[in-house]
Amino acid sequence: MEPWMGPVLLMLAGVGLIALEVFVPSAGLLSVLAAAAIIGAIVLAFSHSLVLGTLVLLAATVAVPLVLAAAISWWPSTPVGRMILIKRPVHEDEVLPDTEEYRWRDEMVGKTGRAKTDLLPSGHVLIDGRRFDALSNGVAINAGTPIRVIDVSTLRLVVRPLSEAEVQAGADPADPLATPLDQLGIDPLDDPLG
Repeated sequence: MEPWMGPVLLMLAGVGLIALEVFVPSAGLLSVLAAAAIIGAIVLAFSHSLVLGTLVLLAATVAVPLVLAAAISWWPSTPVGRMILIKRPVHEDEVLPDTEEYRWRDEMVGKTGRAKTDLLPSGHVLIDGRRFDALSNGVAINAGTPIRVIDVSTLRLVVRPLSEAEVQAGADPADPLATPLDQLGIDPLDDPLG
């Protein structure tokens, strides 16, 4: 047997035990065996020659961190890693319960109603004859003021006051074509060529 075979085999065994320790819970026993194998490989290599010892020491310095990093990065996709680690939800719908309260959130955005109490910034609003907890979008809203729901946050409606033009027109403020021309502040064109 060549003098370099023993240190190389011990080094490979040590690196293999390090990788195995990440995947097999052994309470550190495999780590102790891996450390003993790598130290044994270095000592055996230095006992044969200084060059071989230096090469095995450099190999251990490079191989151990690389194998450990690769094993740790691969570990979450193993069966043991999937059992221990919780899969992070991708969408908000994955963590919200499927109840009626959460289903009406999307239906409420855009609805109009009136402030039942002063919103400084929180209070109550009436929409379709029902009372809801609400937050203003940053401005104080007096009781009785017409409001529009712009968002739903933690089962509280986020509302903003309607402008006089929106109240009089009864039109959707997001639709400029539904707003009368005189309320847009545009002068009518009586004589387009004049």
